[in-house]
Amino acid sequence: MPCALVLSIPLGYFGVRKVVMVTGDSKDVAEEIARQISLDGFYAELLPEDNVKVIEELEKEAQGKVVFVGDGINDAPVLARADVGVAMGALGSDAAIETADVVIMDDKPSKLLRGIRIARRMQGIVWQNIIFALGVKLTFIGLGILGEATMWEAVFADVGVALIEVFNTMMILK
Repeated sequence: MPCALVLSIPLGYFGVRKVVMVTGDSKDVAEEIARQISLDGFYAELLPEDNVKVIEELEKEAQGKVVFVGDGINDAPVLARADVGVAMGALGSDAAIETADVVIMDDKPSKLLRGIRIARRMQGIVWQNIIFALGVKLTFIGLGILGEATMWEAVFADVGVALIEVFNTMMILK
C-alpha cells in the first residue's frame, strides 16, 4: 500500500513528522491497517487523480518535504508530483520505477530509512571533502603568492587532495 511521508528535517532522527496512507482500497481496510500500524491518518477509496490532489494538500500543510512511496502504475502521477517519489522496485511497475526519484530494489520499506542514514553520512563526507580541498587550495594559493610554493608542489597537493577525498568517500562502503 502506498503511503505519503511528510518530512520535516529538524524533527526526530529521520525527520518524519507524519505518516499517512493514500490508497484506492476500501475505507474499512485502510482504517484497519492504519490502526494496526499506528499511522497518523489515511485517505481511502481514491482514484489516481485523487491521489495527486491529496499529495498537493499534504504539501500545502507540510512544514517540510512530502515523500510518496508507491509501487503500482497508478502511483506514477503521484510519484512525479511529490517532492520525493520512492518506488518499490521488486514488484513495482515500470512506470512507477521510471517516474520515481528513488527506487528501492526490493519491497522492504525499511530500506528507505537505511537510505536516509546513508545519505546523511554521505552529506557529512562531502562537506569534509569540500572543506579539506578548499583549505589545501587556499593554503597553496597563499604560499604561491608569497613565493614559497612552486607550481609542482601545488599540482602535487591538488592530486594528493583528490586521492585523499576518494579514500575518504570510500569509507561510506563500511
